[in-house]
Amino acid sequence: QVQLVESGGGSVQPGGSLRLSCAASGSIFSIDVMGWYRQAPGKRTELVATITTSDGNTNYAHSVKGRFTISRDGAKNTVYLQMDSLKPEDTAVYYCYARRTAVGGYWGQGTQVTVSS
Repeated sequence: QVQLVESGGGSVQPGGSLRLSCAASGSIFSIDVMGWYRQAPGKRTELVATITTSDGNTNYAHSVKGRFTISRDGAKNTVYLQMDSLKPEDTAVYYCYARRTAVGGYWGQGTQVTVSS
């Protein structure tokens, strides 16, 4: 089992910044990908960004590319999502995700991000 604990959500005005953190614990030795997904009200869950644990290769949704940055601290087993130039359409519940090779995926409990003036 893998436990994921998110933090860092909140409310911000358009153009502002937030940083999300996700700390992994438990059977983390075979995690090969970590990332963030989000779900806005009335919409489907969508991928935001992912990062591989072996070489730090990143992948971003087109809608956040150039504004969001995913990073990882291997020593702390933590992944971060730096969100800059936030827009109202970024408002959603953000979920941390971790995939264990040949086992499956795990989800955090979610953290609310609200972008509003």
